[in-house]
Amino acid sequence: MDDEAKWRGTRDGGRRTAILVQAADLFAGKGIAATTVREIADAVGILSGSLYHHFRSKDEIVHAIVTSYLDDLTGRYAQIVAAGSEPRAQLAELVHGSLAVIEAHPHATEIYQNNAGHLASLDGSDQIRAAAHTIQKSWITVLEAGVASGDFRSGIPPTVLYRLIRDALWLSVRWFTPTEQYSMKQFADDFVSTFLEGLLPR
Repeated sequence: MDDEAKWRGTRDGGRRTAILVQAADLFAGKGIAATTVREIADAVGILSGSLYHHFRSKDEIVHAIVTSYLDDLTGRYAQIVAAGSEPRAQLAELVHGSLAVIEAHPHATEIYQNNAGHLASLDGSDQIRAAAHTIQKSWITVLEAGVASGDFRSGIPPTVLYRLIRDALWLSVRWFTPTEQYSMKQFADDFVSTFLEGLLPR
């Protein structure tokens, strides 16, 4: 489900949806601090004052965008970890699930990656930090299980493996665009095989 579909609701929610979609685009492109409420309102085609009927502040818009993204991500991770598959399968599912969320929330992904300082200052930042902790714990749980079972190499601490995978995965939003010739699924499959099997020929 993409951002626009996720936020679409009642007729009154249509304007709120438009605000969130346009704001996410601006925040991802310019940064939160450099984006003004007036720019968001102009992009939606409303007066700045009308925007405040839907959101109390720019930061409330930021919070709505980021928490929608994190809720989607943590929900997918919870299902994957609860399924109890073997570690290699769970790792592949975490990668596929992460890329599906990136595809559904491309702007939110950029906002989350590029505006850590601003997000930490928001009202409701505790919710964002809790989600970040849950995300990390999901990965570490799978990686530790893989080391314990012998599926993953034991010479590298799981926290280091997590950071290697995390940065490669989430920063891909800055450069990878799926095409008909090379889909997001193919990218996910190749990502998993590269980390699990390396660059040497099979």
